[in-house]
Amino acid sequence: MSVDPVSAQGFAEQSLAVLRHVTESARDDVRRAAELIVDCVRGDGVVQAFGTGHSQAMVLEVSGRAGGLVPTNRLQMADLVLFGGHDPRVLDDPLLEREPGIAARLYDLAAPHAEDLFVIISNSGVNSVIVEMALHVKEQGHKILAITSLTHTRAVPAGHASGKKLVDLADVVLDNAAPVGDALLALPGGGAVSALSTLTGVALVQMAVAEASGLLLAAGEVPPVYVSANVPGGFERNLELEKKYAGRIRRTAS
Repeated sequence: MSVDPVSAQGFAEQSLAVLRHVTESARDDVRRAAELIVDCVRGDGVVQAFGTGHSQAMVLEVSGRAGGLVPTNRLQMADLVLFGGHDPRVLDDPLLEREPGIAARLYDLAAPHAEDLFVIISNSGVNSVIVEMALHVKEQGHKILAITSLTHTRAVPAGHASGKKLVDLADVVLDNAAPVGDALLALPGGGAVSALSTLTGVALVQMAVAEASGLLLAAGEVPPVYVSANVPGGFERNLELEKKYAGRIRRTAS
């Protein structure tokens, strides 16, 4: 029986095929990403994750979740209001991500240390604030792990005045294999439906965290990993682990 390509089953079959491809083809890059994470953790660094739009879903996978690393921070445009004192209405500006200086401001609000690693996530890899953040981070001497779609970024022009894209600035790139425009299922009259990058991006994040944890374990080290706060003793255990990073991750007191 044939499957209508624009259907739940069509998306399931096509997305799982891409996911299988990603998990097999990205092994070497995931290993390199894990090595960056391990170097950061061993150096008492913090993994600083940044993305805008729906890339924030992957940022949430990196930062502050059960089964994830404790020394992690989530950077977001809302930090301008939450930590920077800006009027909340600034977030309503549709051109905010194109305003020069925003990335540097977000960086300063996070107050990273020299040993911190930046994970920057963008499907297109060309948004102005994304590239500006990558440029600023490189100027400050940090390593960058990028999660992006190579297919998309190669198909579109650079959006930043420098002419750079995220892939041009990253030390390691994890390709989420999403198509141009992200949506997977082509519609008969043009356009497409059902985005893919979150599914593959989350898989890449979790693969990198698992590989990094395995490298630490192989060296006789205990990965600093969160447990669920909704299991007995989990909240208290997490608080104890966070003490080492007090004032550096936003889930702890200054």
